[in-house]
Amino acid sequence: MRTAFYISDGTAITSEVFGHALLTLFPAQFEHITLPFIENSDTAAQAVERINTCYKTTGLRPLVFHTFVDEALRLQISRSEGICYDFLNAFVEPLQQELGMAPVPKAHRTHSMHEKTYDFRIDAVNYALANDDGANLKNFSQADIILVGVSRSGKTPTSLYLALQYGIKAANYPFVEEDMEELNLPAGLKAHKAKLFGLTITPERLSQIREQRRPNSRYASVKQCALELNEVERLYQRERIPFLNSTHLSIEEISAKIISSTGLKRQKY
Repeated sequence: MRTAFYISDGTAITSEVFGHALLTLFPAQFEHITLPFIENSDTAAQAVERINTCYKTTGLRPLVFHTFVDEALRLQISRSEGICYDFLNAFVEPLQQELGMAPVPKAHRTHSMHEKTYDFRIDAVNYALANDDGANLKNFSQADIILVGVSRSGKTPTSLYLALQYGIKAANYPFVEEDMEELNLPAGLKAHKAKLFGLTITPERLSQIREQRRPNSRYASVKQCALELNEVERLYQRERIPFLNSTHLSIEEISAKIISSTGLKRQKY
């Protein structure tokens, strides 16, 4: 199995994202190793040793995706036995020519607490945690979006992802079994109807998820899941609430589709 290293003098998040995006194009298995904060010649030497050892052990040259601001460290890593892919420098020169200005390299600039939007994200995470599962309807006026849906349809992880990644204040509200006999929008939701966004899922997938929480229960049965989903989807259609089927989507994809559909502003850069 080929090994992929993601290396940086910062968090290595950028090299991970770029590297993973490229490798997913190829139908192969990879071992992934991330080495963040390679900030001096000693840690760079240790990284080179790991890369070279991997090559000696497997006989396959490791793939090394890196984003170094420090030129000396970049050169040190490039002398390893790995096949190196330098994301930053591949684009710096053409971008410099287009913008008509020289870059000002600074480590930790991409992912640091000095971002203008850092406080937005921290506040949004705190908000999502405090307003999970309809805990504080009185705070819904502060929400950027309110996710609704049956239990275990993906509301909580999506709310937290929107908060952490984009600084979006996402509350969520569950429709539970007791609501199903006469399912209507509670007054607390009607007052903020424009902020509502629904999640749905197939009964089979919902049953699988619920089985992990309450095995062999009525709550997890396909029949009960189908009943709740039918009622909720009818509510979405009746109240004209936009909604999304999350069955085959990751949290990242769900979040991106919600932002695209609603036009919510990303507090990321």
